[in-house]
Amino acid sequence: MVSAPPSFPPADSAALPCEGFDGQQPPNPGLIDACVHCGFCLSTCPSYRVMGTEMDSPRGRIYLMDGVNTGEIPLNGVTAQHFDSCLGCFACVTTCPSGVQYDQLITATRPQVERNVPRSWDQKLLRTLLFSLLPYPNRLRWLLLPVPLYQRSGLQTWVRRFQGIKALVPQLAALESLLPPLSWQAFREPWQSTVPAQGQRRYRVGLLLGCVQRLFNPAVNDATVRVLSANGCEVVMPRSQGCCGALPHHQGQTEQTRALAKAMVDCWSREALDVIVVNASGCGHTLKEYGEILADDPVYGPKAKALAAKVRDVQEFLAEVGLTAPLSPLAQEPLTLVYQDACHMIHGQGIQQQPRQLLRQIPGVSLREPVDAALCCGSAGIYNILQPEVAEELGRQKVKNLLATGSTAIASANIGCFVQLSKQLAAQGQEIPVLHPMQLLDLALRGQPLDQA
Repeated sequence: MVSAPPSFPPADSAALPCEGFDGQQPPNPGLIDACVHCGFCLSTCPSYRVMGTEMDSPRGRIYLMDGVNTGEIPLNGVTAQHFDSCLGCFACVTTCPSGVQYDQLITATRPQVERNVPRSWDQKLLRTLLFSLLPYPNRLRWLLLPVPLYQRSGLQTWVRRFQGIKALVPQLAALESLLPPLSWQAFREPWQSTVPAQGQRRYRVGLLLGCVQRLFNPAVNDATVRVLSANGCEVVMPRSQGCCGALPHHQGQTEQTRALAKAMVDCWSREALDVIVVNASGCGHTLKEYGEILADDPVYGPKAKALAAKVRDVQEFLAEVGLTAPLSPLAQEPLTLVYQDACHMIHGQGIQQQPRQLLRQIPGVSLREPVDAALCCGSAGIYNILQPEVAEELGRQKVKNLLATGSTAIASANIGCFVQLSKQLAAQGQEIPVLHPMQLLDLALRGQPLDQA
């Protein structure tokens, strides 16, 4: 049974020293009023699934936004923790029969929390560390240089067995637990700036390489380039490209997001391209929002809108223009795959069928669908670092459902999902590979079997 909506103390309650939203683009009351409190969102909300509390659901958070707007509820640490518990997966937007734009509401609320709610010293330190490193691939590359040695020396095994670290610093332990095996190849100087099309050139495309993905799973970018080139695309990868701003954007870091977005606009505006393709769903979703992120900037606003109009997820693009290069089977026997829907792909960009259409073109591939396919895996940018307990439970549920399909491999099109799923599979003693659809297409193009991935 759906729980009843919460009741709030009266506006004149002396117990609530009301501090509301500031005047910088607070949640729109008109969007708040669109919610009819039906509760359809509850069953699809991952935080509500795990926590089971009304305030940690989209409906509950909308009540809180309304209460802060009207002065009935203070914007403080207690209120903020319910906004922080949101993964930003936007499953509720897909589900809502009333068309409530919760994505816009939570996107407006996060910067309010960051500006107006003091964080504890340890949370400030952690967030400063994350936002000073993750969006800057060159900084991250230097920081991670010792990691291959750390992993191969046996020290990582000892650290992960020592439960005291997890008890004392759970968020740092969560960060360490997400490190995939890193090879020295991940630290090579980046890419060619241009890769020609094989055969007749059909399109000239830019490829966003991401920040974390360059180091944590560089094979995805390599495979993407080969697939695009084999299908008649000249691939342009400017050396000046940085982070798209997705990580800070999803956490309400407005100024950092805008600065990164402007740098990205400057980078790509110098290139004559048909489209800009992205192979990580969170990045693609943010790039498509550049027109809104920089809407009030008279110089960058129009350029950002024009750039956003050129952005395509690589699967969206290839499904639209069609594959021209022949594909070979990935195994001698029929191969079963399960595709894992990344939230910012299915809910943020409305891309669901295109990846499946591409994978079905590989001879001998059969796709299976998991239970709760649209439920978040718990990665959600840096959520699995900031909220490790909820993320752990969601990751366990997701992997359980994926394994239940009996598939030979998992296809996943987002770096955060790859890291989260790989961690949970290892914890359960499972060796099933997690591969980006571009990696699977690349193997099929080159006639290589799956076990050589």
